[in-house]
Amino acid sequence: MAKRGAHSYLIVDSISKLEKFAGHLDKQKIIGVDLEADSMYHFKEKVCLIQIATQEATAVIDPLQITDFSVLKPVFGRGDIQKIFHGADYDVRSLYRDFRISVNNLFDTELACRFLGFKESGLEAVLKKRFNVILNKKYQRKDWSKRPLPKDMVAYAAKDVTHLVPLAKSLHQELKHKGRLSWVEEECAYLSRVRPASTDSSPLFPGFKGAGKLGPRGLAVLEELLQLRKKIAQQQDRPLFRIIGNKSILTLAETSPQSMGKLMKTGALGAKQIDRYGEAVIEAVKKAMEIPTKNLPKYPRKAAPNVPAIVAKRVKELRSWRDKLAKNLEIDPAIICTKALISAIAVQRPLTAGNLAKIKEIKNWQATEFGSDIIDVLKTVG
Repeated sequence: MAKRGAHSYLIVDSISKLEKFAGHLDKQKIIGVDLEADSMYHFKEKVCLIQIATQEATAVIDPLQITDFSVLKPVFGRGDIQKIFHGADYDVRSLYRDFRISVNNLFDTELACRFLGFKESGLEAVLKKRFNVILNKKYQRKDWSKRPLPKDMVAYAAKDVTHLVPLAKSLHQELKHKGRLSWVEEECAYLSRVRPASTDSSPLFPGFKGAGKLGPRGLAVLEELLQLRKKIAQQQDRPLFRIIGNKSILTLAETSPQSMGKLMKTGALGAKQIDRYGEAVIEAVKKAMEIPTKNLPKYPRKAAPNVPAIVAKRVKELRSWRDKLAKNLEIDPAIICTKALISAIAVQRPLTAGNLAKIKEIKNWQATEFGSDIIDVLKTVG
């Protein structure tokens, strides 16, 4: 394997090349991983590049040219090879969705930065601060599914991943020094098990931001419009937002235009959109307006819990303790305890380490590091 130069990288676009590079990865203890996808340009997003860097080499793997990734599965599954990502959630889900690749022994440098109290945890900001490396992000929103890719785009993709291993080693030492390494390792173990959301998305309106302020009739209109947009996006192989944006969809659901004149008055659609989709939008609205009242959808609201005064007092005291601790540690309070975890603790009021550990929302590191403090707070409240 040739030594990696300042801007050199391998193009892996065949099974034979992938097998050779996988052999190199098998000998490593730590590798950096990054992905490029095409969610900005297609209805169904897919991974378009996989970049992997070791201390000796960087490879840009082309999954649009290679159909069999089984040779990489053992590498990602091995517990003795650490995989470094920056902001791993999306990448872990994408690797599983497209290739059924599971990641074992994950270290997320973005997560590590947040646990160290970095004000900015994006890769660009972190590399500039830590190594004085300037990343050129001009290709970030380009269409990675196009072939052939310009050399500058491939070089950009390769550059991002080359810094992950040295960054991880630097952050690892700082976490260890501050006694927070085990915290991040446990969080990374949870992160490695995230999976893509279910594709079963009917009805669509419950997951749409702003749907909660609509009445039953408005929800019916919204659902018809969302289904129409999805159908058009699938047919044209374009992302939903490139058909009709969410803000426009919500305006149409609120105004429910049933004629071309009324549609134009809403200002929700541009001239080209009206020309392309206007008639279909009006038909969708009319269809929703004809649904009998008894069959109209209802927004799935969760009833506000009736919180006893004593529980509310525990929440207040726990938040006060958490916020003071976060200030001392110089990290985001939510890292120590989320609102959901504080609520669960306040409701259950565990007064022993054993009972605290039984709360499903709590992580081992939280119970170990802060368990006695949490119990002390609960004892003072009653």
